[in-house]
Amino acid sequence: MTTETTTQENSKELGQLESENSKPQKDLIDDCFYVEQKRWGTWQSYYENGEGIMTSLSKENCIAATRFYIKGKQEGFDSSRTYDGTVGGKL
Repeated sequence: MTTETTTQENSKELGQLESENSKPQKDLIDDCFYVEQKRWGTWQSYYENGEGIMTSLSKENCIAATRFYIKGKQEGFDSSRTYDGTVGGKL
């Protein structure tokens, strides 16, 4: 009976260690947002409140794109458009 109890305790401890090691690590960037590696190697950026910003294939691209996006939001995005979505003529 003690062998079963010891085995159960060891498996519980092992499960706890595995779950602690498998927790995703969030890195704080510029004291403004977090980046975290997700499943299949993608990277996700988040505001401090947990709201997602963007997803990228590499950490460096995720950080650069998020910085660009946040800067644009702070300074105001240019409202001019350089494209036209209408189709001229008969279809």
